[in-house]
Amino acid sequence: MHSVVISGTGLVQPPHTITNAELVESFNRFVELDNARHADAIAAGTRVALQPSSVEFIEKASGIKQRHVFDKRGILDPERMYPHYAERADGELSMMAEMAVAAAGQALAQAGRSGADVDMVLCAASNMQRAYPAIAIEIQQALGAGGYGFDMNVACSSATFAIEQAVNAVRAGTARCVLVVNPEITSGHQAWTDRDCHFIFGDVCTALLIERADLASNPGAWEVLGTRLATQFSNNIRNNFGFLNRSEDSDPKARDKTFRQEGRKVFKEVVPIAAAHIEGHLASLGLQPAGVRRFWLHQANEGMNQLVIKRLLGEAGADRAPLILDEFANTASAGSIIAFHQHRADLAAGDVGVVCSFGAGYSVGSVVVKKR
Repeated sequence: MHSVVISGTGLVQPPHTITNAELVESFNRFVELDNARHADAIAAGTRVALQPSSVEFIEKASGIKQRHVFDKRGILDPERMYPHYAERADGELSMMAEMAVAAAGQALAQAGRSGADVDMVLCAASNMQRAYPAIAIEIQQALGAGGYGFDMNVACSSATFAIEQAVNAVRAGTARCVLVVNPEITSGHQAWTDRDCHFIFGDVCTALLIERADLASNPGAWEVLGTRLATQFSNNIRNNFGFLNRSEDSDPKARDKTFRQEGRKVFKEVVPIAAAHIEGHLASLGLQPAGVRRFWLHQANEGMNQLVIKRLLGEAGADRAPLILDEFANTASAGSIIAFHQHRADLAAGDVGVVCSFGAGYSVGSVVVKKR
């Protein structure tokens, strides 16, 4: 069995930013227009009037202050309220593959590798742009990588679940150098007209290179001490959009089938699951939470992260569990990887850290690493 390291990471963000103030302005204008269109039904009591949003509500509920997106105008158009993407020909790189290749380039450069060194590609994200051919295989071809690739989806835990598959392959010797990419175009499945969640998501792509420790050339690599995954079924976070929708003859006036959640239930149930998962994983490795230098947690909600850390450590500040949520919003599977990418350079050799994600499923995945 081979020792395994994370030898490089990459981060690509789209060109546009939407602040909470911009988002609230367009959302509230949409509310005005929608309530005016349905004034008679609202007056008759057969329809509930939509309620406006506010910057204060968003920041208190989530800690989010802005988000990066690929298309700004479509999202902020009160008559549209979702992005507009130009359709691409089959011969062009897909949006997900394009951003994944860019993020992969950074990870490869950091590790001193090229695409030809990669023999396994995992594209792990909360939604895939298409069913097939796999986005991972498209990325494999664009990078000139060998071996094989496949797509996988475990919602917001997709990255950590993919890391375990990569680590296991390298340990067992079925791969030597694995690329994990997390292209999250969450604006495409965000419910921009739902007050309870219109502010949650942002677009981004992360990448990690995972390889045999004895072959890695980057002296700043991180040894993977262990990975652990768990799932527990829950209906509290769902995305029912899929290829069968057109056959269901659903009410065309109903809310679309993209992201929805019972936020309060998720908060209450996921915090103890995540904290117990991390504590149990560390114990299996002979480690205690107090001995962990940094926690790179899933970036869904500031209050949720604070409670997870409080359960593990009592009280801890941003140095122990850095937040990137305020700038990037919830980027699904990429959030904990962004935190790892941006907040690890100051750690010393021998320091231990935990990458952990949690989300729909419920799913939770953790990766314990040590600075070489």
